[in-house]
Amino acid sequence: MKGHLIPLLMVTAVAPVLVACAREGELAVRPGSPVAAPLETRADNGAGFRPAFEGQTRAPAANSGVKLDVQVVASGLDNPWAVELLPDGRFLISERPGNLRIIGADGRKSEPIAGVPPVYAAGQGGMLDVALDPQFATNRTIYWSYSEPRQGGNGTALARGVLVEDGALRVENVQVIFRQMPTFESNLHFGSRIVFAPDGTLFLALGERSMPQARVQSQDLDSHFGKVVRLNPDGSVPADNPFTGRGDAKPEIWSYGHRNIQSAALDSATGKLWTIEHGPRGGDELNLPRAGHNYGWPVISYGINYSGEKIGEGITAKEGMEQPVYYWDPVIAPSGMIVYRGQLFPQWDGSIFVGGLASMKLVRLQMEGERVVGEEWLLQERNMRVRDVQQGPDGAIYVVADGPNSTLLRLRPAASGGD
Repeated sequence: MKGHLIPLLMVTAVAPVLVACAREGELAVRPGSPVAAPLETRADNGAGFRPAFEGQTRAPAANSGVKLDVQVVASGLDNPWAVELLPDGRFLISERPGNLRIIGADGRKSEPIAGVPPVYAAGQGGMLDVALDPQFATNRTIYWSYSEPRQGGNGTALARGVLVEDGALRVENVQVIFRQMPTFESNLHFGSRIVFAPDGTLFLALGERSMPQARVQSQDLDSHFGKVVRLNPDGSVPADNPFTGRGDAKPEIWSYGHRNIQSAALDSATGKLWTIEHGPRGGDELNLPRAGHNYGWPVISYGINYSGEKIGEGITAKEGMEQPVYYWDPVIAPSGMIVYRGQLFPQWDGSIFVGGLASMKLVRLQMEGERVVGEEWLLQERNMRVRDVQQGPDGAIYVVADGPNSTLLRLRPAASGGD
């Protein structure tokens, strides 16, 4: 099956250039400068909030002119949440109701992999992300995050095990190496994504469980809610974590003040970790989490409550709290992401791709260093919620659609002269 992108025209207009006023987030105006019109034209949700610097939101259309050959790799997936490519060309898929499966290159689905711990599959909970150990080719170890049922509630957990295929597909030597604490009763905002770093450590992105009494713990260093944590592969704490040795902080914490991160990826060219978190009504955020830094939730936000009330202190900036690199208002509902590094799509090298759930599209961010300079919307004609995005070893892009009876798609450049 083939699909094509509808080119987005770059439109220019004479308009003021917005210049950051560092402390307050107020904007100065330099009249008479040409700027490109933003791709997003809907009214914002954020009660008149203003960006802190030029280009922080509503980037101009970035028309790459790339036409796509869209192929269905597999169909009939049950609410898939994540995909990981195996070295032999097959796919490891998580399905939110509680399954891990292997999808063959021919699209055939395995039976559920046996041996995984029980999963709390309700609301936004279930089987979540999946990742391969960097040494998978020799140790066959896989990692997965999931919402864990517990006495008194539930919470995000991270497990690992050895994938065995000797006629009975299963994981052995299963260990739960991390549990988000405290245990809490909620079926919302579990996060989560698993990202391995070049030094062998791993990052796990976590949600803040959504409820008012839980979300405030994003600012509490003695809670895992609303955090990015950094672990050794066995679940132990790296000695150089920013809060190691502090009696008032959990040593796993890398960064804090996050809402609900369902997108995280490492840039293989720079080694930097990027995350994207769901905002409330408005205010989805692209961040570059740094050790020990506070990203503001729920004190500051570019979004508002669905009731219309302002979040936290009703402000978008505060000393000691980081600004997002970029934000969306209205939201795209982000899930899954990659920093593309490949030559199959040379025009896209260095771009960030993120899945849109409510927005039902694949979003490409054109980057210059650590700044967004353009935005492109792809796959809109398919009307599907995009749950995860991965890059294959040949540079192809794989996209997982959300929902029952869903698909895994492969994106390649369309053949020249194709229809």
